[in-house]
Amino acid sequence: MDGDLALIFGFILAIVMLVLPFAYFINQRVQEHEERKLELKARAEEAKADQLRFSNGDYSKMEERVRVLERIATDSNHALASQIEELRDLQEIEDRTTPRETAQ
Repeated sequence: MDGDLALIFGFILAIVMLVLPFAYFINQRVQEHEERKLELKARAEEAKADQLRFSNGDYSKMEERVRVLERIATDSNHALASQIEELRDLQEIEDRTTPRETAQ
């Protein structure tokens, strides 16, 4: 009976030694998959936030710029240079204030 018990114990030990590394490998793959899903979900939320940001305030800024550009294109050429310079100055001011807003 002791021989049979040792044989059964050895058989169970061999099976456990084969199954544990496989289970560890599968667990690692599942964890990597879950991390990837979370990263993609975070990117999707970030894209939605950007879309909302553009639909609220930034879209109106772009619309205003388009209106100014349309007016410049239809106005006479003597005022064109001064208005282009005004737009460049506005862009420089916005570029300076944008990093400050994101830092706060």
